[in-house]
Amino acid sequence: MSQHRRDFLKIAGLGLAGASIPLLSNGETSQSVHKLSSKQHIQAFNMCGYAAPKIPVVKVGVIGLGMRGPGAVDRLSKIEGVQITALCDLIPERVDKVKASLQGTAHSPTSYSGSVYAWKKMIDQEQLDLVYIATPWDWHAPMAVYAMENGKHTAIEVPAAKTLEECWQLVEVSEKTKMHCMMLENCCYDFFELMTLSMKRAGFFGEIVHTEGAYIHDLLWLNFMKEEDGGYQDMWRLKENYRDGNLYATHGLGPIAQIMDINRGDQMDYLTSLSSADFHMAAKARELAEQDNFFGSFAEKRYGGNMNTTIVKTKKGRSILIQHDVTSPRPYSRLHTISGTEGYAQKYPNPKVAKGHSWMKEEEMKALEAQYTPEIVKKVGELAKQIGGHGGMDFMMDWRLIDCLRNGLPLDQDVYDAALWSAISPLSEWSVANRSNSIDIPDFTGGAWKTNKPVDITLNGGGNTKVIV
Repeated sequence: MSQHRRDFLKIAGLGLAGASIPLLSNGETSQSVHKLSSKQHIQAFNMCGYAAPKIPVVKVGVIGLGMRGPGAVDRLSKIEGVQITALCDLIPERVDKVKASLQGTAHSPTSYSGSVYAWKKMIDQEQLDLVYIATPWDWHAPMAVYAMENGKHTAIEVPAAKTLEECWQLVEVSEKTKMHCMMLENCCYDFFELMTLSMKRAGFFGEIVHTEGAYIHDLLWLNFMKEEDGGYQDMWRLKENYRDGNLYATHGLGPIAQIMDINRGDQMDYLTSLSSADFHMAAKARELAEQDNFFGSFAEKRYGGNMNTTIVKTKKGRSILIQHDVTSPRPYSRLHTISGTEGYAQKYPNPKVAKGHSWMKEEEMKALEAQYTPEIVKKVGELAKQIGGHGGMDFMMDWRLIDCLRNGLPLDQDVYDAALWSAISPLSEWSVANRSNSIDIPDFTGGAWKTNKPVDITLNGGGNTKVIV
């Protein structure tokens, strides 16, 4: 039986065949997601472990100067070997404000604004090495693809893509152009996450059996904040919540994927996903609409479930739990739970480690920290805390990216990570829409995960990039 026929029968068995297939909330159809989930990929070039030629001075263009962009510009301005060459945003005042913040530094970027395609002009006209993308999610993949096709490395705020088709585009273009495509998953550079990665590399946990990650963050107030009050432009983040799935998987997933050597020794096989009903979003929209006509249209919308739980099985038989809830009144958590044959760790509510039935005591934890703190933290950790960005992890991420580019080192996160971690969202939407049926997870590496080497968080060959304070 042909693969096409098998796929058709599988789709038909789930009640998905026919012209009446509904659109998922991200704009893809159930049929297209199902088809792309089992796409067979033949690598044009393996970007895992790829070391691009050294760039002593990294010329950077930043697109998007709303919530995340200004902080990125400030951090980049404090890293040796960076030249902030261009700034771009739809709104000219934002560009002017960020450019003014660079007065007194060595940076004098060219401004691009006033058009939804001003970013294309920037990419076409500027001699850039790196395009740093901090825009609304809809623009992430199109901007990265265009930048890579024009010979620029790319760094993209999370998620790198919204649809499965975009995930595949990123992979194929990165391989074709040999341009890096790194998703800016800052949580991979938080202090406990880096320590547990170091512990795993040293064999502390034994074989990894199960991990958990999450984005549990009460953002109900921010989702409904108007732009003029400091909220997102055109309420775009609120509109993302029309989707029903695990919309923001990468903060919890990135660090545990690295610990499990996903794409580098193991691979995700399939997932199933379930969402609760919406108990918060629509009710909040109706409440606000009674006071302000601006929210009238939002009160008429259907929102995705408040808590999404997604479960992944890997090729080697290990399990991953990923949760997403940005509306419930509960404490912040990314879970970051690692369960192995010889040890256990969890970050929230307080970082703890166990070797057996009992938690390690405070003095034992201090000894672990002294033993397993990785080089990057010893090198720039304290400076990162001073400079800031989610307690310092944002700065360590940016510093590490620039240090790798300047020294011609492979990046800690490559395009396969960007695609795979981002793909959880559209795949989870498919599963939720289909009564939590399981769906295959694409192998974006084309089988190279079997021989790809794990992430190397040592500073071998690098670490010489200074911090400007």
